[in-house]
Amino acid sequence: MRTRFPPDRGLTARMLLTTFLLGLVYAVFVAVLLVLLKSVFVVVVIAGGLLAAQYFFSDRIALASMGAQVVGPEQEPRLHAVLDRLCAAADMPKPRVAVADTDLPNAFATGRNTRRAVVCVTTGLLRRLDNTELEGVLSHELSHIAHRDVVVMTIASFLGVLAGLVARFSLYSGMMGQGRRNGDQVVLVVLLVTAVSVVVYGISFLLVRALSRYRELAADTAGAMVTGRPSALASALTKVSGELSRIPTRDLRSVEAFNAFFFAPALGSRVMSLLSTHPSLEVRLDRLAKLSTDLGEPAR
Repeated sequence: MRTRFPPDRGLTARMLLTTFLLGLVYAVFVAVLLVLLKSVFVVVVIAGGLLAAQYFFSDRIALASMGAQVVGPEQEPRLHAVLDRLCAAADMPKPRVAVADTDLPNAFATGRNTRRAVVCVTTGLLRRLDNTELEGVLSHELSHIAHRDVVVMTIASFLGVLAGLVARFSLYSGMMGQGRRNGDQVVLVVLLVTAVSVVVYGISFLLVRALSRYRELAADTAGAMVTGRPSALASALTKVSGELSRIPTRDLRSVEAFNAFFFAPALGSRVMSLLSTHPSLEVRLDRLAKLSTDLGEPAR
């Protein structure tokens, strides 16, 4: 898809590197499984089925999980008007528009291609942002669509799903005594497969999280370049992050599964930045401030 969103060669390089590393880990993983298990085909089929369902129905699953509804211009004229301007400026097809009725201020984009793409915002976000801030958020989300981030992240996370399934499958099989040769061999096989699965899952998890953080920075930059107003996006980030801190933790945890896709994370990692789906607010604001200076943007 050709758009006016600036190409991000750094993002492309990191995607390729992450895909290569995940593929390398996957090759080693499969080789070990072929030695240790005779029923790996079943596990791969299950994991492949889950990946296919996530790939083909990601938009429906996401909207249903958030309780969001696709809306037309007559229902949300302000939202559609902002998207119309942005899509014209970016020279890209307009995605479907959805609204989730929740006070949680956030937004996300999903869909496997431009035809299936949908941008979803919450009523909480619409109430809190002015038009320039809303434009900054929507431009960020359109960048995700232009760069096919949803597809990349879905495929990249497949290995982690597969490793997790194998760990459970091998453990349950061992506990139920399936494939029994003798007691010691069964225990050894279960321990080895589980250990390999945990290691592979850990490596793939960290790689995917690193890619997720970079794609958020890339979307900030590309979105701000299209609008020409990095300060508006920075203002939206500051406002949304501040409002999220006032939302009860119980409510935030109910949407934690969407963290990787949200404009701003509902819950950040309290352990270390390596586990976070998003860069810190400080890093994002610093990048946008530098971009604002580079563009010669007047102060808001």
